[in-house]
Amino acid sequence: MGEKVAAVEFDLADRQRHRDKLRQCLEGLGRLLEEKRFDRPRNLMGLEIELNLAGPDGMPSMMNAKVLERIASHDFQTELGQFNLEVNIVPHRLSGRVLDQLAEELRTGLSYADRKAREVGSRIVMIGILPTLGQADLVPANFSAADRYALLNEQVMAARGEDVSIHIEGVERLTCTARSICPEAACTSVQLHLQVTPGRFAAVWNAAQAVAAAQIAVGANSPFLFGRELWRESRPPLFVQSTDTRPPELQAQGVRPRTWFGERWIGSAYELFEENLRYFPPLLPISGDEDPLRVLAEGGVPRLDELTLHNGTVYRWNRPVYGIADGVPHLRVENRVLPAGPTVTDVLANTAFYYGLVRALAEEPRPVWTRLPFAAAADNFDAACRHGIDAVLRWPKGRNGGVAEVPAVRLVREELLPLAAAGLDAWGVEPADRDRYLGVIEGRCRWRANGASWQTATYHAARERGMDRHAALAATTRRYCELMATGEPVHTWPVGIVG
Repeated sequence: MGEKVAAVEFDLADRQRHRDKLRQCLEGLGRLLEEKRFDRPRNLMGLEIELNLAGPDGMPSMMNAKVLERIASHDFQTELGQFNLEVNIVPHRLSGRVLDQLAEELRTGLSYADRKAREVGSRIVMIGILPTLGQADLVPANFSAADRYALLNEQVMAARGEDVSIHIEGVERLTCTARSICPEAACTSVQLHLQVTPGRFAAVWNAAQAVAAAQIAVGANSPFLFGRELWRESRPPLFVQSTDTRPPELQAQGVRPRTWFGERWIGSAYELFEENLRYFPPLLPISGDEDPLRVLAEGGVPRLDELTLHNGTVYRWNRPVYGIADGVPHLRVENRVLPAGPTVTDVLANTAFYYGLVRALAEEPRPVWTRLPFAAAADNFDAACRHGIDAVLRWPKGRNGGVAEVPAVRLVREELLPLAAAGLDAWGVEPADRDRYLGVIEGRCRWRANGASWQTATYHAARERGMDRHAALAATTRRYCELMATGEPVHTWPVGIVG
């Protein structure tokens, strides 16, 4: 989504040329891997957060261009909808007081951005899906003013050949259609990057896939869409459906969706890039002038532009990323599972839990992915999205082998939090940071409370006070913003509307 592309039209020759370039890029990636040209271990992590803009009434505010003009920082960028922003934090070494450092940077940056947003009658909201969004807000007229969004929309809709169909059966049922991919803009997430060597990539990616359900269970923060209470984390089903290029016939044939959990554990990063080319036609067949194989033959490092552009239009929940820094290629695992918010403390707690857990699981002598069927990991992800903190997950038993069902809160408290603590120790994170942020995850499990549970409980409390659906959602959003500003973790928030 972040690629800088111009509005162009494609003909048949463009598509064939682009497919040829993709094959060359994939071959170039294979050679780089064979020649061991990738960066050494540097323990680098990165963080991106997608944000919403809302007015004082809690309703979405289509003001990102004016807000960005006032912020005037390259750290903040547009996202798909005019009510979206994204903030990017520069990479940090995963050690020492990194979690507190990140928290301070985020608080400073978001506080500044919020002050600037208030100058135009908006404010920054970190939340998975803004509860007050309506279907009328998610139309092409509210796309951000960038060619890449209009072009991507055009290509997705052309590939699909008919309106987008949204159907989510949760606490309530939502069925609607859209004439664009704009419903995707409702989904605001946190993206966690981890630079890894090729030799460690598969273990880290497999570990990230295995724990995606636990991340969602403790971090769910998106229970409402278009005025309906749906799944505790409604972003994944919405994202799957709003980016789906498959008409019903292709779905029935088992063609894979572009937003994809995957279907197997892997042995190398190359397998994921190769799968992307094998299963998914290019949406943006834009080809540059670089000859990646010639660049390699001359001892250089190819940008692999076509491969990275295509990779950016396959929305894996754990995505492989190829990049170049200081002339040296590197690989990253981009974790795209988590919703934004509710507070900076909550975001950093989710961050600590993820980085600690993948480090510990990737280094286990008998890895979890050798004991857990991939289908069970996929089912776990679905269950966590539906039920959040109340989910029941399947997880390998101890020494006896096999897989057992266990409540997510018990799994996290008894098994995953100790692993996450050991992983953070292995990274060299300060014990005070480790205990503070993992303590937030433990608190959510102890009180069975996260962003989704707070939103739904507060909404129902407002309904019980006599508010209609619309007023209750608006009041819940306003109260959420008030408590978000305190910075206190969500499991400590009092339920209900004040006043």
